Amino acid sequence: RALYGARDILVKDCAFDGPADGESAFKESRDVAVDHCFFNLRYPFWHDTDLKIENSEMTELCRAALWYSENVEISHTRLHGIKALRECANIKMRGCDILSPEFGWSVHGISMEDCTADSEYFMLRSDHLSFRNIRMKGKYSFQYITDSVFENCVFDTKDAFWHARNITVRNSTVKGEYLAWYSENITFENCRISGTQPLCYCKNLKLVNCEMIETD
Repeated sequence: RALYGARDILVKDCAFDGPADGESAFKESRDVAVDHCFFNLRYPFWHDTDLKIENSEMTELCRAALWYSENVEISHTRLHGIKALRECANIKMRGCDILSPEFGWSVHGISMEDCTADSEYFMLRSDHLSFRNIRMKGKYSFQYITDSVFENCVFDTKDAFWHARNITVRNSTVKGEYLAWYSENITFENCRISGTQPLCYCKNLKLVNCEMIETD
């Protein structure tokens, strides 16, 4: 718990590691800027406010990296540990590489631009997502999300947007075996949609200038 409760600090070119006592490096911190740092330990950012992370790396051993935090900016960073983002609010991500099962659960307000993601159960039960230029691959993404907009994205995923409500997807490619089942108020505009059995049990579905391919 190297910087537990730290306030108004810049941390640059540092590494956080150690299996014996490696966890919660920045818990309960505020006004923290992290630049070009390496994280190989559990739970580094919990209950933090006004956090900025850039040009950094979180390894596969960096479990549950950001939980219960708000007002967070993450740019040009690798997030490669399981459950990297959960129960957070007001998150901005740009130019990041995400390799993280169970990423983004119960997040309230997240904008993401120019990122890649490989995940299972991506963004479960989150709301107010604004995604632009995102390439995502995985399973069971965007389940139970609400009030969100996706533009210029490529999603190669299984069972995406199940039980989703109030969603707009524009100018995107969406490949999903069972796409948007049980969804409500979902609009696809200028999209290319493929996969078996998409769009079953939907309410108030809109397809505007879309192409459906390989859907039996």
